[in-house]
Amino acid sequence: MKTFRYSNALERLPEQFFAKLVDKVMEVKKHHNDVINLGQGNPDQPTPQSIVEKMQLATENPQYHKYPPFKGFPFLKEAVKDYYKKQFGVELDDETEIAVLAGTKTGLVEISQCLLNQGDTALVPDPGYPDYWSGLALVGAKMHMMPLKEERDFHPDFSEIPDDVKKQAKLMFLNYPNNPTGAVATKELFEDAVTYGHTYDTCIVHDFAYGAIGYEGEKPLSFMQTPGAKDIGIEMLTMSKTYNMAGWRIGFAVGNKSVIQGLELIQDHYYCSLFGAMQEAAAYALRSDQREVVELVEMYERRRSALVSAAKEIGWDVQAPKGSFFAWFPVPEGYTSELFAERLLHEARVVVAPGIGFGKHGEGYVRIGLLCEEEELKEAMQRIGELQLFS
Repeated sequence: MKTFRYSNALERLPEQFFAKLVDKVMEVKKHHNDVINLGQGNPDQPTPQSIVEKMQLATENPQYHKYPPFKGFPFLKEAVKDYYKKQFGVELDDETEIAVLAGTKTGLVEISQCLLNQGDTALVPDPGYPDYWSGLALVGAKMHMMPLKEERDFHPDFSEIPDDVKKQAKLMFLNYPNNPTGAVATKELFEDAVTYGHTYDTCIVHDFAYGAIGYEGEKPLSFMQTPGAKDIGIEMLTMSKTYNMAGWRIGFAVGNKSVIQGLELIQDHYYCSLFGAMQEAAAYALRSDQREVVELVEMYERRRSALVSAAKEIGWDVQAPKGSFFAWFPVPEGYTSELFAERLLHEARVVVAPGIGFGKHGEGYVRIGLLCEEEELKEAMQRIGELQLFS
């Protein structure tokens, strides 16, 4: 059988680091049935039953058996508009400032195709979500990495960006609450980002995937709450984490009209929007009383406390995440993140995500998900403690 050569765009795609990790985990699972997987980013709770029931009823509507409007049903955009007004005090125009996405993963890849040409430059957080890299690779754009360092609370330092890069970069990715570090944004960070965008004509793209998950009574900030944010950027919000709807693949981009128009234009060529019943269920979720979201965040906060307490009991010097459902823990002296993760997998049968998979400045850390029950988190820390790596 003939093997066809891939396009240059596919050849440019970065290696899927975590695909290798999955293969390693599956190999260990062949011989052990007690592996605790803390390396995943997949919510472990089901979608709330009321949302499921809304979807089930909506599937019977013959209107949804036809092609939906290319840009999504107006009632869904109105629900997004109302959600932003109620949750963040942000006014949006539902006709021009909201795009419906087939998950924000898709939007984060598409945005580079909308705004960049081959050879253009984008500013990317390091460590950061690898799909930012994928979109840039497909376009053939260059990345300039913005280090996220613990001493700066994992915020980028815009003053460190070289002057020539500032003049060239057309796009900047930010992500708070942050994956993988669990850091949250401050008002000052977003204000600086808006100033930067205006000064250098750079579009700011804020990935707000974990926007509902903040701890100790602190609600994460939306970038759109910052004066001037809509003028120079957009924010992408997903249903996946807030409502345990990861498999549903539905999200939104909000903000700058020209960027929203570009996203809708490219999606006109890729998709015919989303199944109408799913859009109705999403609108219902956004307009619900959010009680189940509050309960979900409370559950993650209990898990966070259990994990951090158990880690400190074994002598692991760690900091609790301020947001997201990830913890970002330092590796012990003498280990790389990958070697440490390998040892935990094979000797403790605990899966963690090596920080190097999120970029060069992720080295020295591992990401741990709060995506299993408290007792499993405690058991994982106990197993790690038995290796006596922190004594």
